[in-house]
Amino acid sequence: MFTFKLNDQHELPAIGSGTNTFGKENRDYIGEINYDTTPIESAIKVGYRRFDSAISYRNEAVLSLGIKQSEIPRNELFITSKLPGREGYIESREQVIAAIQSSLTALDTDYIDLYLIHRPWDDMKQVLMVWKIFEEYQQKGIFKSIGVSNFNEEQLQYLIDHSDTVPAVNQIESNPSNFNDELIDYCQSQGIVAEAWGPFHKMSDHQIEVLTEIGKPYHKSWAQVLLRYQLDRGVAVIPKSHSSKRQASNLDVFDFTLSDDDRQKIKKLSN
Repeated sequence: MFTFKLNDQHELPAIGSGTNTFGKENRDYIGEINYDTTPIESAIKVGYRRFDSAISYRNEAVLSLGIKQSEIPRNELFITSKLPGREGYIESREQVIAAIQSSLTALDTDYIDLYLIHRPWDDMKQVLMVWKIFEEYQQKGIFKSIGVSNFNEEQLQYLIDHSDTVPAVNQIESNPSNFNDELIDYCQSQGIVAEAWGPFHKMSDHQIEVLTEIGKPYHKSWAQVLLRYQLDRGVAVIPKSHSSKRQASNLDVFDFTLSDDDRQKIKKLSN
């Protein structure tokens, strides 16, 4: 698996699996947890070693169960989880620590490879308080890397200016309806790896048609072309699928490189 080197020198697998509907009834984000580990086990079987979870997804324990059933050693896996940026988790040091412990317990692990603030909120001083606790956990080795999700340039700069640690990752929306080019450029200028959630969200028929045509000479699908585009510009991706076939297809993107002309065509899809 191709990796991106983070600013703390850890390696981030370039492609991971989203999990926000895994282990839930009807594959529904708000569905009841049913502990179906099938998509986790199939993802591991086809080659995934990075999984993106969150407290808000309510399924960290499902991910842990799927990993145990796969019998893959923990040190061969890269697990991300996230602290909710909302009331009940962020008002005090005690709340933050309790939430972190809940992740460690649910994931049944003594360390987490990447822990993120799931989203920012208005009180940046409070965000900084949370971030400094994250730094403590990284210093202890309980978090290998720390980062954020859905932060804009101003919010990232605040953390950079007021703490000792530049976020390793900023997980943001990036797809043809909103490639988020300016924010990605800023992240990369600061040594922050941008990671695209929802890489296939909000796709129009026209966008799919263009990507399909681009993919024909490479013998690749429109989805594979889109993932390759993100990787080519240094953006990590976390596509999600319950289908073993599509999971495997989403990993099969390392045997071709898009031409400059094709990359320009894809970039223009969001215009």
